[in-house]
Amino acid sequence: MKITYSDSKEISSKQLENLFKALEWKSGNFPNELQEAIKNSHSVVTAWYQGELVGLVNALSDGVMTVYFHYMLVHPNYQNMGIGKNMLEKILIRYEGYKNKLLISYKNAESFYRKAGFKPEEGTIAMFITDMV
Repeated sequence: MKITYSDSKEISSKQLENLFKALEWKSGNFPNELQEAIKNSHSVVTAWYQGELVGLVNALSDGVMTVYFHYMLVHPNYQNMGIGKNMLEKILIRYEGYKNKLLISYKNAESFYRKAGFKPEEGTIAMFITDMV
């Protein structure tokens, strides 16, 4: 299977909607806003198979010291093939000199991120205000 990777932010709202909804992520219910959010990201890495968006990671950053990886997802039909690992490696290289690299992990993905060098910061908790229903 030939997976290709891209750093282009030109992704249709339908392609984003399909990927996010395949994972049952609420963001998929807002495809136009999601497309705008990806365009406004500091950078992205996407994974494609035969024209289908099968993976995405995006970064939000101050451009100097801190980068936050907001979305990191791989379509369920393409998980456990190394796609997430490849995307994460590619985007981490872009932010190699940054002092802080942050993300919020779901419990089932924690070991994946630990293998990439992420760890919980003692004394912190993730906090949200969300209007996505």
